Amino acid sequence: MDKKTKMKFNVLAIFVIIIFCFALTPKTLQNDTYYTIAIGQHIMENGIDMQDPFSWHENLPYTYPHWAYDVGTYLVYQLGENIGIGGFTAIYIATVILAIALGIIIYIALNKVCKNQLVSFFITLGMMFLLKSFIAARAQLVTYILFALTILFIEKFIETKKIRYAVGLIIIPIIIANVHLAVWPFYFVLYLPYIVEYIIAVLQESNLYYIISIKYNKNKVKKLTLKNKSQEEINKITQKIEKLQEEKETANRRLEERKKHPYKIILRKESSIKYLIIIMIICIFTGLLTPLGDTPYTYLPKTMEGNTMSNISEHLPLTLINDLKTLTVLVLFLLILIFTDVKIKLRDLFMIAGLTLIAFMSRRQVSMFVLIGGFIFAKLLVALIDKYDKGGTEQAVKAITSLWGKIITILLAILVSFALYRGKINSPIVNESSYPVQASDYILENIDIENMRMFNEYNYGSYLLYRGIPVFIDSRAELYTPQFNGVKNAEGKYEGRDIFSDYMNISNLSTYYENKFEEYDITHVLIRKNSKLNMFLSRDDNYKELYKDDNFVFYERLSNEE
Repeated sequence: MDKKTKMKFNVLAIFVIIIFCFALTPKTLQNDTYYTIAIGQHIMENGIDMQDPFSWHENLPYTYPHWAYDVGTYLVYQLGENIGIGGFTAIYIATVILAIALGIIIYIALNKVCKNQLVSFFITLGMMFLLKSFIAARAQLVTYILFALTILFIEKFIETKKIRYAVGLIIIPIIIANVHLAVWPFYFVLYLPYIVEYIIAVLQESNLYYIISIKYNKNKVKKLTLKNKSQEEINKITQKIEKLQEEKETANRRLEERKKHPYKIILRKESSIKYLIIIMIICIFTGLLTPLGDTPYTYLPKTMEGNTMSNISEHLPLTLINDLKTLTVLVLFLLILIFTDVKIKLRDLFMIAGLTLIAFMSRRQVSMFVLIGGFIFAKLLVALIDKYDKGGTEQAVKAITSLWGKIITILLAILVSFALYRGKINSPIVNESSYPVQASDYILENIDIENMRMFNEYNYGSYLLYRGIPVFIDSRAELYTPQFNGVKNAEGKYEGRDIFSDYMNISNLSTYYENKFEEYDITHVLIRKNSKLNMFLSRDDNYKELYKDDNFVFYERLSNEE
């Protein structure tokens, strides 16, 4: 295909990706965005003090796990305020830009890895559609871009050994450690399939069994010779050595044949992976290049040891039957691998197996399954097309880049994007049915928040602290667990304040709310009207209703005054 046609297709593909990603980006902000703004402002004004400034619980340590993203988000918010479009609007625009950047980078990376424009284009659209529920003004959107670049740099480094890809691989974990350190360990997971494949290939090529057996028998011959044993016994062992050498040569020939004509799994020893291992070892030390001390190394283990991951919906195990999109992708993978002649590299098989496992363990990791698995699926699809219709995609690209092809493609892209965006046109940036906007106004106007110890729910705590209202809890879940606010005892268990568990027990009514409110010296309660707890408080004379709207109720706890 000539360069001019390729260039035309790239321009058309990027245009379609831009409008598609714009349509996918939600207007309404998620709860984490609110605390991100507040923390960014706090860092700009006070630096990173490793203490929580927003809950009314005293002396809670805070790790600032995505401090750089928080600062960046606050600066965007402040810019929006300064130029008159509004801080939230500016954040929405920034999220659109990041989503578009993710789409374009995925397309470019797929194109370079798979070397097929048409497949790269359609797989990019499919990946972005599957990632739409993960596109939000959160640090994860930046890390998706970085992980896509990681796969590109690894693949290109193995292919070319060029130093610029190695430099890129070292820079990426430094950025992740400061932008979203919770996923910093996952960066190294991406290396493991390549390294394991290399080790298996080395072991397979070395014929270790024959090497050890031959060496053992040769040593045996030497010992027998020194002891002047019978020549007949020595000859038997010598014949055994010759037989082992013949078997080794036969095994080598078979291995070479398998390399040329593999059945399903391609296993080759690539020398550049040795240098990839060195790069990974260097990257392990990049966790020190952050103002957060050793937090990149300890954050994830502490989080996994706590109970937040078993109680927050996005961390719960995936129920495949309830996620038809993920189920469809898995079925497509299996269909290609089982019912076609397409072969898969061992590292890709390991990667997709690992991604599937972590996706089943946590719904949140479905995004990694889609993002990284998309590259593997694209490779398989290109191999399938090359086997059965090698020139088909080139003809399709030429048809799409013709005048009528471009018109039809653009019209289809606009129609599909409009259909996706239509439901968001009137969406508010701040959803007042999810966040207590009016209730916060009432509290700030009528309550002495400096002396208020309010109980609130998890899902909107971030909005409250954004408004400057001290909270009982918010979506920075780890902050409220002993693993992060306590210390290890002699038995190796963390001792500290388990505020998160107390919140769960109060909300689920598995403990008597009044006892816990007394323990925390609660003065006020802000809860959703349809919550379980509100059914009891609305009938409890100890709680005076101060404010109510369609979604939230604000109470004063009277016994606190006594």
